[in-house]
Amino acid sequence: MNEEAHEEELEQSSGSARVATSDDIEVGTYLEIAQKETLTGDRENVPLRTETIVILDFGSQYSRLIARRIREANVYCEIIPWNAPPDILHEQDVKGIVLSGGPNSVYEDGAPLAPAWVFDAKVPVLGICYGMQLLAHQLGGKVEPGLHREYGHAVIHKDGQNIDLLEGLSGDIPVWMSHGDRIEDLPPGFRSMAYSDNSPVAVMGSSEQKMYGIQFHPEVAHTPQGAEILHNFTYRICGASGTWTPANFVTDAIHRIREQVGDGRVICALSGGVDSTVAAALIHRAIGDRLTCIFVDNGLLRRGEAERVQTVFARDLGVNLIFKDETERFLAALKGVTDPEVKRKRIGEEFIKVFEETANTLGHVDYLAQGTLYPDVIESTSADTTAAHKIKTHHNVGGLPERMNLKLVEPLRYMFKDEVRRAGVQLGISEQAVNRQPFPGPGLAIRIMGEVTHQKLEILRAADWIVIDEVKAAGLYEKLWQSFAVLTNTQTVGVMGDRRTYQHVVALRAVQSQDAMTADWARLPYDTLARISNRIVNEVPEINRVVLDITSKPPGTIEWE
Repeated sequence: MNEEAHEEELEQSSGSARVATSDDIEVGTYLEIAQKETLTGDRENVPLRTETIVILDFGSQYSRLIARRIREANVYCEIIPWNAPPDILHEQDVKGIVLSGGPNSVYEDGAPLAPAWVFDAKVPVLGICYGMQLLAHQLGGKVEPGLHREYGHAVIHKDGQNIDLLEGLSGDIPVWMSHGDRIEDLPPGFRSMAYSDNSPVAVMGSSEQKMYGIQFHPEVAHTPQGAEILHNFTYRICGASGTWTPANFVTDAIHRIREQVGDGRVICALSGGVDSTVAAALIHRAIGDRLTCIFVDNGLLRRGEAERVQTVFARDLGVNLIFKDETERFLAALKGVTDPEVKRKRIGEEFIKVFEETANTLGHVDYLAQGTLYPDVIESTSADTTAAHKIKTHHNVGGLPERMNLKLVEPLRYMFKDEVRRAGVQLGISEQAVNRQPFPGPGLAIRIMGEVTHQKLEILRAADWIVIDEVKAAGLYEKLWQSFAVLTNTQTVGVMGDRRTYQHVVALRAVQSQDAMTADWARLPYDTLARISNRIVNEVPEINRVVLDITSKPPGTIEWE
């Protein structure tokens, strides 16, 4: 066992975690396509043949973070299951292969092994944690349970000179360990390149074979020079040139959309979030007026949201936009509903009905556009065969009627959130739109505890407006992943003037994160908190108390419901 015992500690240190997707759920992700084109099967939107580092996922919770670190160095990286066929060698210009960590021990019966094509490909290989032990085990070395497990902070010491993988690093390197096994005998042609107090072989390698293994996690924040190690592997050892840039992937995406769509017509369900905005802008750049966007105001939006979306798409981007105000319809569907899962299902079902009715007025349509991101794809192709616990229903792809018979266009399918933002800037989308904080598909319905009503929505909109206003005034908006108000179903006694009040409690939620995979509560300045609280209780008569949510994710979620 290598990663299980301290996976929660690693999650919190890395900015990554195992959840279905991010909390920035586009409206389009309610939709399930009739042809069952799941996230695992379609490679129409894969980038054109480009320099690629491939990660074989052996069940690690942190493979996506390795991919992020490599992409941050402007090199495209793709994650595939450990038992995938070698097709990617023909589809991409594979410069190197990373074997991820995993929860198994290599000497166990049935432990997953690296396929033969990894070694036949004649490209550099880097094994991380379990991946390192796989290299030793499969190439003739010996792996055994360690006398002492090694979890958390450690220091490794270089063992010799002229080590390409550790070039530019000091002799003593702080790292983050998470393993219980150790390498007792090196495979032929390998030598020890670094050791720790508990691991006689913390780094091993064969410069001739260009194969290396590291016992620690370079991808997490607690390995301060981890990015440099991955950079050395990617550039110094694999010889990558760094072509994965905003300009290049925008050009690539536009070309792929034109190839896929041809003369067809596309409809896009807009949420107004970053993902659907950039996806629509890319498709519009590729096919022009053959794209029609549908924006449904479900009455659960923030103050001014409907107007903002219409301004961005119709005026700024020049996209064909159909706007539908269906506030009363959605609120009727939510009447009397208090269960969070039922709320999400009702909203999703109603959206599908509105979307279908509107799409049917457009005549023949060939494709549906969605803002699916790479974390969604990774989750669906995970090497971990255990069923993921259902976190939120609205994370899942939902169901379009089969008679619509649409194919998917997902131009962001292989991008992370930060790459999507950079693509948006490259497309000329305003900074305000690109840097907008995520907003959940079910909207304010999941920020109102209990039944959703007109009155509660107006109360929450007013409080939420103040939160965002003060966060922006403090220069914190773009430094936070999300900041918002939650209307609880609790009322408390207060005193305003000389009068006793019995009004609502509002909770303030502000978090910092990278992709909502994990999140930590934001330490907002006391002055900012004081202004938010003071304004809410003075400007929103129905509220007399403001509380602060200081729960991280895990164990909590970002949204309350």
